[in-house]
Amino acid sequence: MNISNARAALEAVLMVIDEPATSDELAAGLGLTVEVVEELLVALRQDYDGYTVKAPDVDAVGTAAPSVAPRGFELRNVAGGWRIYSRAEFADVVGKFVLEGQTARLTQAALETLAVVAYRQPVSRARVSAIRGVNVDSVVRTLTQRGLIEDAGTDPESGAILYRTTSYFLERMGLGSVDELPRLSPHLPGLEGIEEFYDAGRM
Repeated sequence: MNISNARAALEAVLMVIDEPATSDELAAGLGLTVEVVEELLVALRQDYDGYTVKAPDVDAVGTAAPSVAPRGFELRNVAGGWRIYSRAEFADVVGKFVLEGQTARLTQAALETLAVVAYRQPVSRARVSAIRGVNVDSVVRTLTQRGLIEDAGTDPESGAILYRTTSYFLERMGLGSVDELPRLSPHLPGLEGIEEFYDAGRM
């Protein structure tokens, strides 16, 4: 992998993780050395902060000066791990967008993910992804932000975060408990085999 592809691959990973990852974890996942990953992380952070990586502008006292406008996000090293965050100065804008989005209708992807969580809870993101066949990280974040699902602890075997529906979900659905959810078997023959299919795929 050349350095340009390595940088792009690292950026792609940073865009999808929802918890800070260490340099060692990133290096292992990308098949790169820790030294190379750390150099790329510094370069990405400078780029996001509005500095050209190869030839930054230098002012009279010799300090690097921004050559382009910074992005709306930044790369932070938090508690030993790296992750992309929206910039603090845009917190009001982001907060307003998220809160106003509460009234927006759920997408088809969100509805499908919510259905899997409702019928398989408590369930991890990995299991939901396996059932739906796509990555559901961003959808899970959206459902969590809207108060429809919540953290239900961790899987004792894998340590993965488990999710369940909330009381707000029941309220919106007009249900007293998840036991009142309609049975899917008559509508989706073979649903009972999903668990076995998933488990077989892990072996």
